[in-house]
Amino acid sequence: MTGTREESRVIRVLLVDDDAIVRAGLRLMLGGAPDIELVAEAADGAEVPGLVAAHGPDLVLMDIRMPGVDGLAATEALRARPGAPEVLVLTTFHTDAHVLRALRAGAAGFLLKDTPPQEIVTAIRTVAAGDPVLSPAVTRRLIDQVAGGSAQDDRVAAARARLALLAERERAVALAVGRGLSNAEIARELHLALPTVKTHVSRILTRLDLNNRVQIALLVHDASPQDPPG
Repeated sequence: MTGTREESRVIRVLLVDDDAIVRAGLRLMLGGAPDIELVAEAADGAEVPGLVAAHGPDLVLMDIRMPGVDGLAATEALRARPGAPEVLVLTTFHTDAHVLRALRAGAAGFLLKDTPPQEIVTAIRTVAAGDPVLSPAVTRRLIDQVAGGSAQDDRVAAARARLALLAERERAVALAVGRGLSNAEIARELHLALPTVKTHVSRILTRLDLNNRVQIALLVHDASPQDPPG
């Protein structure tokens, strides 16, 4: 019964980290989760395309800092491909501006390397199910870190132009996603059926050529920078 159900939902994971000790710890940890299978490991982002093609993982657990091809370049190249697996990036500091680049490239979230094992397992399951692992507060901190100057002005203008492509209801849903609301919360707030919200989110992703909800949230925050008071 449950065994068959679990087997049908096994999440295939590719682990990418240049530190052999970190890989060994993660391998041991993931081995204790019956619904997660570690299908391959890599020590350099250059190995990712071949391993993805060979093993077809559902998710790539990707370190950021690696010699050769780092996790940022590997994530950008991987997520630019159709049908790419989800990417969950690993980092040492949650204030690292590189994390924002990974999220913009299509990563579904990030984890600190000292995250408790059970939380890492939960995060893998969450991302594999199509939901991001990133709090709105952390998203704002990351954006604040790289904000400023004409680059920010250009980003604001570009983000607002893209949001203007959405229909009125789609834009309302996008703004709600940007505030970190779940589909159920959006449905209640906008008085919509839950399937309707899911349809709107899917259309937003397609129309704006985005990978996931994190990128919707980043676009909304880009379009609505915090103005100084007065």
